Amino acid sequence: MYTIVLATQKGGSGKSTLAIGLALAARDARHNVRLIETDKQGTLSNWQARRGLAEPIVEAVYDARDIEQRLQALERGGVTLTVIDTASGTNAATTAAIRYSDLCIIPARPSVADIEAMVPTLAVARAWRTPFAFVLNQTPIRGGHRVNDATSVLDERAPRDLAEVLAQPFIVMRNDHQDALAAGLAVSEYAPSGKSAAEIRELWRWIDNRLHGSMVAGEEAAGEFREEPFRFVFGETPVRPTAPVVPPLPAWRDIDPSWDACL
Repeated sequence: MYTIVLATQKGGSGKSTLAIGLALAARDARHNVRLIETDKQGTLSNWQARRGLAEPIVEAVYDARDIEQRLQALERGGVTLTVIDTASGTNAATTAAIRYSDLCIIPARPSVADIEAMVPTLAVARAWRTPFAFVLNQTPIRGGHRVNDATSVLDERAPRDLAEVLAQPFIVMRNDHQDALAAGLAVSEYAPSGKSAAEIRELWRWIDNRLHGSMVAGEEAAGEFREEPFRFVFGETPVRPTAPVVPPLPAWRDIDPSWDACL
């Protein structure tokens, strides 16, 4: 089973909408998918209440100590992909989700403030040597300078060649995403032939390639940069963990993205 987590410090980055879209794209690609929600705001739970009994099932797991055990149970039950949606900020549940995931997706809108706010999440991923990728989300249909500014800031903070950690394509801001969420659907169900659905499917293919033997960002970056300590809390006692020793993953596939892919 593979596990991906969507996490970032700043609210409003579209984590929940992306989690839903990717989960349904993976289901369409014949994965047995489960969604886990660690955010008490309950966006995914509310979405499923509107959706009814249709899969994928959403599970709420708020206690960081339960995440590893639940992932193990899902794998034993035949789930092949788990998508974890987290609350904004860096807390114990988010830290645990990043620790036990195969890929940490860090979404951000194309603004300098949003990019700069990703640093705490990136520090956690590096500390646990979790492979990671950035997703530029809610990009304007026409706004090349904003995307260029955002990618320039990302380039300053990326652990290696930006092309290897910046997911493709960028996800353009369109009403289909919010309309689908309100209807209890994914965008690929709401408007299956639309541009938004096509972008989400392509983003899933990019992520799927990374999950199948192409991830090194977290592993090699951890070796290139000093590991940054961080704190998270179980109960009342602060804990400063040390990064676990994990075997190296295979090399990334070279890619040559175009910054204007979605403009």
